[in-house]
Amino acid sequence: MSNIPQELQYTKTHEWVRKDEEFFTVGITDHAQTMLGDLVYVELPEIESSFDNGQECAVVESVKAAADIYCPIPGEVIEVNEAVIQNPQLINQDPYGKGWLFRVKPEQSPSELLNAGEYSKVVASEAH
Repeated sequence: MSNIPQELQYTKTHEWVRKDEEFFTVGITDHAQTMLGDLVYVELPEIESSFDNGQECAVVESVKAAADIYCPIPGEVIEVNEAVIQNPQLINQDPYGKGWLFRVKPEQSPSELLNAGEYSKVVASEAH
């Protein structure tokens, strides 16, 4: 079973979101990194770029697949995690910690996010 921290919020496309003061930190879930396998490349959005809810904003690639990352919150990217660009394996090793991807200053409060229980149902439904 995937690690799904209770304090985070999630999307159906396997991004996680954590509210940190005036911004939100975004990454991909443990389930997503497990399904992708060993990550070898990460392309993150430009700082100061703005995205709508659900808009493609980043890409992660593993030895077996590439996956688009969707912005879970409408807003402006204020920071990217340079460490994962240099070492994509950080996402595999610590998806909810050192493997975060980018931070967004929201234009509005996120509305379509799932809690841990709802997200675990999404993961379970994919397993069948």
